[in-house]
Amino acid sequence: MLFTIILGAAFLVLQFNEYRLAEFTIADSVFGTTFFMTTGLHGTHVLIGVIFLTIMTYRIYADHFTTSHHIGLEFSL
Repeated sequence: MLFTIILGAAFLVLQFNEYRLAEFTIADSVFGTTFFMTTGLHGTHVLIGVIFLTIMTYRIYADHFTTSHHIGLEFSL
């Protein structure tokens, strides 16, 4: 879980740098619009996943799950 969180965070850092250094904007052309909308949607998906996995990792270490009560963990995977 920790490795997945680290990889997700690294992806978000790389995406932020890519946005910051891009030589085109969302208003430049269809390419700019498509690029920022698709990568932005994917980045949002990764951000939500990293948050979800971080919370579930905390809950694992806090012993919030049992063999019969672990639905939150299953939803995050």
